[in-house]
Amino acid sequence: MDNGKNEPKSDNTSEKKALEEDKAKSVMEKGEKGEEIGERIYTIPLRDVKKAPRWKRSNRAIAVIMEYLKRHTKSEDIFLDATINEKVWERGSQKPPSKIRVRVTEEEDIIKAELVE
Repeated sequence: MDNGKNEPKSDNTSEKKALEEDKAKSVMEKGEKGEEIGERIYTIPLRDVKKAPRWKRSNRAIAVIMEYLKRHTKSEDIFLDATINEKVWERGSQKPPSKIRVRVTEEEDIIKAELVE
């Protein structure tokens, strides 16, 4: 069933590859929803830490930071840099800061957070 046309069949593999590459580039430019967060800066409020007993406040602050990052990055694999821990524990276990600024980046499905300053 060539309908009277004797045209040779063309090889469309190169055209298909070009279309696939264009689609891949557009997806990388736009980014799919929830796929990659890049780099963000969060100001995490730690006022709820005051509800904990005085001797547990810095421990609770670290837990609040982890909860906040899990909620906002939608990831369970979170790594806190030592600078965050040092800032929270700077004035001891009873007096953590009221808020903290954190830079969050994603590397190979692991969320890394470090102190902004």
